[in-house]
Amino acid sequence: MNRLVSALVLAPALGALATGSVLAPAATAAAPDPSARPEAHGLMTPLSLAVTERGVVHVSQNFAGLLTRIGPGGKRKLVARADRGGEVGAVSVRRGVVTYAVSRGHNESGLVRQVRRNGTDRALADLGRHERRNNPDGDVTYGFTDLRRKCEAKLPEYVGPARYDGVVETHPYATTSIGDTVYVADAGANAVLAIDRDGDVSTVAVVPPAVAKVTKKVARANGLPACTVGSRYRFEAVPTDVEVGPGGDLYVTSLPGGPEDGSVGRLGSVHRIDRLSGDTTRVVRGLLSATGLAVAGNGDLYVAELFGGRIVRVLAGSSKPTTLRRVTMPGDLEIAGGRLWATTEVLVGTEPGQRPGGKVRSFPLP
Repeated sequence: MNRLVSALVLAPALGALATGSVLAPAATAAAPDPSARPEAHGLMTPLSLAVTERGVVHVSQNFAGLLTRIGPGGKRKLVARADRGGEVGAVSVRRGVVTYAVSRGHNESGLVRQVRRNGTDRALADLGRHERRNNPDGDVTYGFTDLRRKCEAKLPEYVGPARYDGVVETHPYATTSIGDTVYVADAGANAVLAIDRDGDVSTVAVVPPAVAKVTKKVARANGLPACTVGSRYRFEAVPTDVEVGPGGDLYVTSLPGGPEDGSVGRLGSVHRIDRLSGDTTRVVRGLLSATGLAVAGNGDLYVAELFGGRIVRVLAGSSKPTTLRRVTMPGDLEIAGGRLWATTEVLVGTEPGQRPGGKVRSFPLP
């Protein structure tokens, strides 16, 4: 996939995290939080989390291809395993039914599966087939939209085409359910999809691109020619979580398909989507690598900023994120049992020879 990226070293882990190469800043360890309660540790890339009101945790270990159940006493049980190098993620639980996704290849394959109460594991939908047939963002143009051809010719090779339309990709990154309908944040399709009880897939909405203005500082940081200053670049949206709000609307986090070091600004967002009409409104801006999302019953939003090293809170009716907690590499969030649950240190232990360092923690809600 073509994206504006920094000339600095890219993190391979983020390629699988979203849908392409995204700059990963060095993580800074957060100070110990005495109010945090450890729930699990030693996890390999726990990028997706679901927690029941009784404190039963379902957590993905994406790059290991595992879905693990952890009871209140800490006992672990393997729920699902992807073979042949598949990635497991997008976990959610409703009425005892566990929904998850298996992704393969370079965003060519994305299957949504469900584990029933009796332990039966069945395929629910093939998102790759939907993407190949429909390509929801195929009519959306990304990249530079206002450069002259002479300037386009000066772009570094790593930038790729100056502009391009949405390509065929799928990477189901998060799920949630309302009734018998499963909603999917597809980080490859740049869209939110719906799956009915029969496995039929439809597009709810395409998440709008993240737009960055190229300043002199941005141009220098990304090795762009001076003629790009003043232009705008449309990044792919890359939806990373989907949750249901108090009124039944969907809330979706997105990070831009580009540098996540802040060199092009804080372009992460939260969108509210009317699941019936598909109308989309950006309700929060200015986030850095927004991944996990939790929505409280009163409408407060909680967002994990993976490389921002913090969990932010956005009060209902507000659009301003404020720091709630400083944590190291938070991945996903859930609210259950009056506490805020988070996966942290989610990319610790991904290098050869390292031990998996991902954790699940919970915090008291404010």
